Amino acid sequence: MQAFLYSLLLIAAAFVLLAIRLFFGKDFVQTHTHDNEALRKKGIHCARTQDALDRRRRLRR
Repeated sequence: MQAFLYSLLLIAAAFVLLAIRLFFGKDFVQTHTHDNEALRKKGIHCARTQDALDRRRRLRR
């Protein structure tokens, strides 16, 4: 029972720290490809855009 309470306390502390980061901290890193500047510079697109580009390339041939 004591281990359960410690686990619950640890999880509650993690939620509190995450809430503090969300409300008062910087934004999270953008993981979606259209929002990530480094991926755009490398020419990497999301799957839907990449598929559309490939279809256009095949139609031009």
